[in-house]
Amino acid sequence: MHELSYDYGLWSAVIFNVLFFLIFVVSFLTPKKRRDWRSLGVFMAFIVALFVEMYGFPLTIYILVSTLGSKFGLVNPFGHMSGHLWGTLLGAPDWAKVLICQIGSLFMITGLVIMVIAWRKIHGAQGQLVTDGIYSHVRHPQYSGLFMIMLGMLIQWPTFATLLMWPVLMITYYRLAKKEEGELEKQFGEEFIDYKARTAAFVPSQQRLSSLVGMERRTS
Repeated sequence: MHELSYDYGLWSAVIFNVLFFLIFVVSFLTPKKRRDWRSLGVFMAFIVALFVEMYGFPLTIYILVSTLGSKFGLVNPFGHMSGHLWGTLLGAPDWAKVLICQIGSLFMITGLVIMVIAWRKIHGAQGQLVTDGIYSHVRHPQYSGLFMIMLGMLIQWPTFATLLMWPVLMITYYRLAKKEEGELEKQFGEEFIDYKARTAAFVPSQQRLSSLVGMERRTS
């Protein structure tokens, strides 16, 4: 017989991770206006929902076990690795779930690095329009980094709640970016309009990606 375990109720881990991402995002996005704080509130709801299920209480797995029962095929439903939705639904072994989690972590780390690089460029510009460096590839690299973090979280530990909240969060920050662009257009005029016309918003254009790949090949 398999020994059953309950690998949740780790509320200290929930609090630590929520505070870590809250402090990081506040530090590098530096919300100032009410709309910024509203957007941050949606992101924090996403974070809380994620880590509560990752370490506190596995609501998604509880719902699946309650509705599908034995058809779900979990020997130890409340063991920690059983809480990985993608791997569990696909019947993947634990090593594959760990691999998926590592892929998610890679996305998250990349997003964190992008946010730091973008923040340093803005911080050093002293109010001037930034169009070089990482900003020559996308207009909103800090939000691009945030989107990568959220995507990594969905890969690493998806839940019903975060899957439903993710598109809402994407739309929230898309609208925030559009409002900020309106203000930048008023402040910088044609300079920003020209920059906007040649630079993608969140994901580098195919032409830009091709040029980046070509640069990497020439330097390798």
